[in-house]
Amino acid sequence: MEYRILGRAGIKVSAIGIGGEGFENKSYEDCEAIIDCAINEDINFIDIYNSNPEVRSNVGKALSKYPRSGFVIEGHLCSTWDNGQYRRTRDFNEVVNAFKDFLNRMQLDYVDVGMIHYVDDQKDFDHIFHGEIIEYAQELKEKGVIKSLGISTHNTDIAFRAVETGIIDVILFSINAAYDMLPASEDVNILFEESTFKNRTYKGIDPKRDKLYHTCENAGVALTVMKGYAAGVLLSDQESPFEKALTTAQCLHYCLTRPAVASVMVGVSDPKQILAATAYVTASNKEKDYSKVLANAPRSSFGGHCMYCGHCAPCSKKIDIASVNKYLDLALIQKDVPETLKNHYALLEHHANECVECGLCMKNCPFNVDIINKMKQAVKLFGK
Repeated sequence: MEYRILGRAGIKVSAIGIGGEGFENKSYEDCEAIIDCAINEDINFIDIYNSNPEVRSNVGKALSKYPRSGFVIEGHLCSTWDNGQYRRTRDFNEVVNAFKDFLNRMQLDYVDVGMIHYVDDQKDFDHIFHGEIIEYAQELKEKGVIKSLGISTHNTDIAFRAVETGIIDVILFSINAAYDMLPASEDVNILFEESTFKNRTYKGIDPKRDKLYHTCENAGVALTVMKGYAAGVLLSDQESPFEKALTTAQCLHYCLTRPAVASVMVGVSDPKQILAATAYVTASNKEKDYSKVLANAPRSSFGGHCMYCGHCAPCSKKIDIASVNKYLDLALIQKDVPETLKNHYALLEHHANECVECGLCMKNCPFNVDIINKMKQAVKLFGK
């Protein structure tokens, strides 16, 4: 398993995590099988948004067999159970009682990431961040009941505001090759409507989403991913907006090559789906490569935008071109380049000033990026 650090929270998490939806309507034995398989596959990161008391109890019991240090929980506040149904809540008493129930049923003394649940609206954001809910969350963090603070959203504008607060460490955000082409919206339902993707021309990553990923990386705010398969849409030739299915490995690799992304929380309903996801770890670079599907898709134009896919390799001077481009893009969105970013660039074995402009990388690049010019920009910015 590949492990990554969860931004400034400093927690080591598996690059592949599992989401909570697959535990719904399952027996304890089924939930236990999912947990056992995940742990056996070295997955240590689990997101539980669920308010269903049966799910919480089943997952908590299954995890209780393992040392607490062996798994990381992203647990949600503001998710409650009402007359046999899940409901998002902003009622303070309900939030407190539901989270106490979460800790109790999950058999936890603390939650690694306390996730404020499902904030997609500006008024909702203001209500939370200027009221009792955020005060309660910060109080839990001060007491060590929550180790780091997060927010889940599908809205780019909300994600930006979360970063700007300075108190959010992790953002659970919907990321995949299709959603990245869509502009910000407060209406999450558009992500699941066929008309959103049908007959649409894709012109590369939406600039605002692209900037968000770089902003999070620079701020040390980790991104954890939901909807990595676009609810299965990307796995189907018939449903994919690119008119060709991506594999699970390609979907995961796309997400994991976005700046700031620490882990993809995959929805799984049985051990076979876990194994399908963790096969990513041993997949070859060719099997992970998503670039040809995107570059050759009808009604798409990704020209000029580095996707960090690594298809530019090999470089005749062994420059890690994708990393150079990533650090350059991170730097360009800021007025002053942080010393930490300069240090990361300096640690590269080879630098942009070693480029001899042979053009091999540009012939390999499926997105027609002007790599030679980007190397010159990097030299000017980083000094070598």
